[in-house]
Amino acid sequence: PVSGVSLAAQPPTGQVARGERLVLLCSVAAGPGPLSFSWHRQGSPTPLATGPRYELPAVQQRDGGTYYCRASNGGSAANSASLGVTVLGERDPRAL
Repeated sequence: PVSGVSLAAQPPTGQVARGERLVLLCSVAAGPGPLSFSWHRQGSPTPLATGPRYELPAVQQRDGGTYYCRASNGGSAANSASLGVTVLGERDPRAL
């Protein structure tokens, strides 16, 4: 069976300024066979995307929430722990 599904984020805290990029990565410790991945946000009935990587190039306020990934090998599936994504206010252009 699929096990040890983990989610990593860049930035790692899950806090990102509006307009910044957020990258979520899903990995599996164990699981035979070809793996498929799907991305979910709590409260949404349909997957957001598929594949081991999910990227939001310019985060908006509506992108905040709790995310998790699901890995499956056709015979079994497992979810990662959830990650809360917080969208902070507008990036200050003077900080560049």
